[in-house]
Amino acid sequence: MKTKAAVSLLAGLAQETRLSVFRLLVEQGPEGLPAGQIAERLDISPATLSFHLKELTHTGLTQARQEGRFVIYSASYRTMDALLAFLTENCCAGAACETSTSSCAAPIA
Repeated sequence: MKTKAAVSLLAGLAQETRLSVFRLLVEQGPEGLPAGQIAERLDISPATLSFHLKELTHTGLTQARQEGRFVIYSASYRTMDALLAFLTENCCAGAACETSTSSCAAPIA
């Protein structure tokens, strides 16, 4: 991943509502959620949510698919993993370390 792409992805997450939406979608897994359920769970107005989902989808952090009359949004794990790999690329000065995007670490206090 190029630095410019990483900056674009980080900018997409650098807003409280978008970060909350993205985290919720990551928790939901590949099945994702319809926009209405996202709005309900996060107590966001539909117009505000629509704007933020557009921004997240534009960056490639989320993807949308049509299911009947609903638009289902899900996190793009491939994009998320690429960003995490970019951020940890030079971890531990090139020495082997325990950083992994596929395992959960203890939360930061």
